[in-house]
Amino acid sequence: MKYLIASIAIVLCSISAGAEEPPGRLVIAAASDLVYCIEQLNKAFAEAHPGIDLKVATGSSGNFSSQIRNGAPFDIFLSADMELPRALARDGFADADSLTLYAIGRIVLWTTRDAVDVSRGLGIVTDAGVHKLAIANPDHAPYGRAAKAALEHEHLWDPVKGKVILGENIAQTAQFVQTGNADAGIVALSLVLSPTLSKVGRYKEIPPEFYPKLEQGAVITSRGMKNPAAKRYIEFLRSEKARRIFDQYGFRLPE
Repeated sequence: MKYLIASIAIVLCSISAGAEEPPGRLVIAAASDLVYCIEQLNKAFAEAHPGIDLKVATGSSGNFSSQIRNGAPFDIFLSADMELPRALARDGFADADSLTLYAIGRIVLWTTRDAVDVSRGLGIVTDAGVHKLAIANPDHAPYGRAAKAALEHEHLWDPVKGKVILGENIAQTAQFVQTGNADAGIVALSLVLSPTLSKVGRYKEIPPEFYPKLEQGAVITSRGMKNPAAKRYIEFLRSEKARRIFDQYGFRLPE
């Protein structure tokens, strides 16, 4: 999964921020909880639009939002926090008409350690066998804020904050758990449902009432408004075909 961390730099270095995109190219910034899901989304989109070349960077939603404000060359932004694309639209950095709610995110407690019994719920984070607990950085990662909020809800943040290790984004957080560098972690449901991780370790979903609702949304950036492919991509995200893919990874909308 090392390529996930480097993907932002690769995309940003390969495209000049001041240059117009050639016809048929679409540059997407996607929250790292989408890292597996977006592969399927883009495959389905490419089948319908074979002439459009998709470039994707995955990472922290907060970081992407800051980069877009500073002129980063993204046409589409898929955020783990709907408020970030809303704010971009309010401030003139994105197209308000393109705002699209695509999911309510969910978090889980996940481990690859046989001795860690996640079926008991969040209370196990205080166990002596849990030396390191991974969460995404709550300063800029929405899933990190949700993890911290869930721990605070259960009065566990102060007892365990000395054990916490921070991932730059939720994909790196999952990597800490997958590689054994953390005994357990609070990660996105979408990651543990992916074909890559679905048979790795064990998880238990954290009740949604423990943390603020994770509304996730997409928007066309002000740069993307000049790119006809961006509108096609947003229309695809609103389609039944995209909805089935989102559902497969646990990205559900309210009934």
